[in-house]
Amino acid sequence: MEVNKNTLMWGVIIMLLLVVIFLTFNSSSLTGNVIAGGSNKIDTSGWTDNEIMNYEMHGTIPVRAQGNSQGQSNSYGMVGGC
Repeated sequence: MEVNKNTLMWGVIIMLLLVVIFLTFNSSSLTGNVIAGGSNKIDTSGWTDNEIMNYEMHGTIPVRAQGNSQGQSNSYGMVGGC
């Protein structure tokens, strides 16, 4: 059975388009803004603009927002790290 090259090319293009659309929507659901009241979100309502910028750019959490947890393995408060 011989498949037309043009049909095969369009099939690959459509399949790649569907994969790109799926991955775009899948990745957009993973990222989001840091808002108060979210289940796994950090409450930044009392933070200064500089603290919010440092969290968004560098992943650092202010010491006053970390709480009194003594068992933290990462004492610097880095979320993602560089």
